[in-house]
Amino acid sequence: MKISELSNTGLRILSALAMLAILGAVVALQHYFPQIYPVRILSVLIVVGAIYETVKCFKNATSEIFNKNFVYFILFLLWLVLMLVSAYFVGARPWIMLWLLMIIVGADVGAWLFGKIFGGDKMWERLSAHKTWSGQIGGILCGTLMSILFFLYIKPFGSDIVFAILMGISISLLSQYGDLTASYIKRCLGVKDFGKLLPGHGGILDRFDGWIYVLPLMWFFIG
Repeated sequence: MKISELSNTGLRILSALAMLAILGAVVALQHYFPQIYPVRILSVLIVVGAIYETVKCFKNATSEIFNKNFVYFILFLLWLVLMLVSAYFVGARPWIMLWLLMIIVGADVGAWLFGKIFGGDKMWERLSAHKTWSGQIGGILCGTLMSILFFLYIKPFGSDIVFAILMGISISLLSQYGDLTASYIKRCLGVKDFGKLLPGHGGILDRFDGWIYVLPLMWFFIG
């Protein structure tokens, strides 16, 4: 069977397995060779890839679309550059990156699961046809749960559960609004995805849009 013949779900699973394999390799490198900062390198490469995809989409846009949304596009690109700088500094702290990853993945899965089970009113149908208020609540709950579990077992800043809850809620919300921001830019461009590198997911930024606001604000937080 050819890759092109696989269902969208099958492609998403294959892409997810490939990403897990890369993550596993980076974790192993971080354990044995922390001095080369593998997590930082991966973080920077991901954002560089996202910027490349975004610039390519802007270049492929018609002059009418680009001129109409020029301010939004430039601001978005500048924010991605800030995200790149943030990835460099936050990426040097692997435990924080793991914490963020757990919350963002938890929020993503929770939003999808609650949205499927409960459905309900759409958040901003003009931006995203599938995101619901029940999904947002589920994302916050699951993301916050991941934050609490991380603090209970890893204790990166002690074991302050109140802090874990507040940060879990904040990061979960930020990740979902990063997703909505990317959706808005895609709507402006008239494209479904930023790229095709990750079959079933789209491009790099389609998969990592939850980090758009999280990384810069975490960099600001940790100083």
